[in-house]
Amino acid sequence: QVQLVESGGGLVQAGGSLKLSCEPSGVIFSTTAMAWFRQAPGKGREFVAAMSGSGISSLYSDSVKDRFFIVRDYIKKLVYLQMNTLLPEDTAVYYCAAARTEVIPGTSDYDYWGQGTQVTVSP
Repeated sequence: QVQLVESGGGLVQAGGSLKLSCEPSGVIFSTTAMAWFRQAPGKGREFVAAMSGSGISSLYSDSVKDRFFIVRDYIKKLVYLQMNTLLPEDTAVYYCAAARTEVIPGTSDYDYWGQGTQVTVSP
């Protein structure tokens, strides 16, 4: 059974940083593409960042590029989202996702989802 558990959300002022963690279980970490999505109030789920199972490939949405970084720790088997220079528009519930492929799939092709962690950025 696959489970994804996110942590690290909270309240931060604009311009600040926050680091989210995702702990997957029930997957082979090195062959599972992982991603972060977010959903702001009243909006649909939005792709944020993804990394292939090997860590060779990564992908970012334009809205977070050069501010957010997805990182994989192969010893701890954790996936992080380092978020810098946060903006009020980054406020959302952030979800960790996993795919049954090593390569980064299309944004609608993720198979497993976490419960989400709230990130609130105050002006």
